[in-house]
Amino acid sequence: MIKMKQFCRTLIAVAALFMGAQSALAQSPFDVVLKVNESVITRYELQQRMLFLKVLGTAGNVEKEALDRLTDERLYIEAGERFGVEATEEAIEQGMIEFAGRADLQAEEFVQALSQEGIDIQTFRDFVRAGIVWREVVGGLFGARGNVSEAELDRALSLSSNRGGVRVLLSEIILPADTPENAERAAAIANEIRAIRDQETFSRAAAQVSVAQSGPNGGRLDWLSLSDLPPPIRPILLTLAPGEISEPIDIPNAILLFQMRSIQETTAPTPRDLSVEYARLYLPGGRTPENLKEARELKYRADTCEDLYGLYEGATEQQLSIISQAQNSLPNEVAVELAKLDPGEVSSNLTVNGGQTLKVLMLCNRTAELIDDENRAEVRARLVNQRIASYADSYLAELRASAVIQRP
Repeated sequence: MIKMKQFCRTLIAVAALFMGAQSALAQSPFDVVLKVNESVITRYELQQRMLFLKVLGTAGNVEKEALDRLTDERLYIEAGERFGVEATEEAIEQGMIEFAGRADLQAEEFVQALSQEGIDIQTFRDFVRAGIVWREVVGGLFGARGNVSEAELDRALSLSSNRGGVRVLLSEIILPADTPENAERAAAIANEIRAIRDQETFSRAAAQVSVAQSGPNGGRLDWLSLSDLPPPIRPILLTLAPGEISEPIDIPNAILLFQMRSIQETTAPTPRDLSVEYARLYLPGGRTPENLKEARELKYRADTCEDLYGLYEGATEQQLSIISQAQNSLPNEVAVELAKLDPGEVSSNLTVNGGQTLKVLMLCNRTAELIDDENRAEVRARLVNQRIASYADSYLAELRASAVIQRP
């Protein structure tokens, strides 16, 4: 009996050791946390990137941000392999020096600071390498398309000076991309829409597939001041001739396309440091008929943004808030929606949380100062960079949509 008890105790001890070993193995740094096509991201890489982002001051959900960036970088490297682009050792070393210089440090000092936080130098090198490869890929694919004509530059200067401004007459289509399936479908539809060559066909398509408030009206918008739109979108629109359609623009849970119907220069001074005040309301449930109806009726139930607090008594600051923000610091999708509104009007085109929550915006007011003339070379460089960045974002969205991204 005693021998049997000793045997049981020994068996339990061995089992405990085995379970502990299994638990340790389950958290191995070499575990795959995500597979991107034929590449993998390990737990160690994810933990290292999270530490790196924290050193850089990244706020919010650092784990999600780290995983998103690592995913994109896998796609950067894959695109580089496709086009025969590699980062040389010399380029990587120079990139590390330039990046460290942003913090007024030598590369060795920056690496030492990272080491003190538990960050391996290879993490820094991989980050720099992916950026170099992507820059080369984007430059090769879209560098020529970033050229700015003198007429486009003149128009941009009129926008950014007190000599006058630009207004545009647009039609829009917003395609839902709140799930992987919808994102793939939206990308395919967007490619078909970009082949459209006339306004009538675009309007019919908007009425059929767009989830924007303007959909029933064929996607047609009223005249918009270009200065009310986000800076990355302005150069895209400035290069469109009437009838032409923009590259797909990624916004949260959706893809946006514009068709230019008309563009005009105005004599009215163009504002600088435009700031906007707007109300943001979250309605759980997403784009349900009830939520959309509720959003549409808000402009009749609330004369001002402050009236919303009376309509939604007890709402938390996260659910309902009034925000004052500089125009240029607005998220692109928010700036686009607010540009369509007059004070007291409401947008219900955006969603968050994978389409599970409707993001309702009401414009309270706009304020602005006037700007002086800008240097011609600086404006040209800004337009080129913004245009190429726009093409790069669209290309990355295509790579993401076509990639096989799986958790183990």
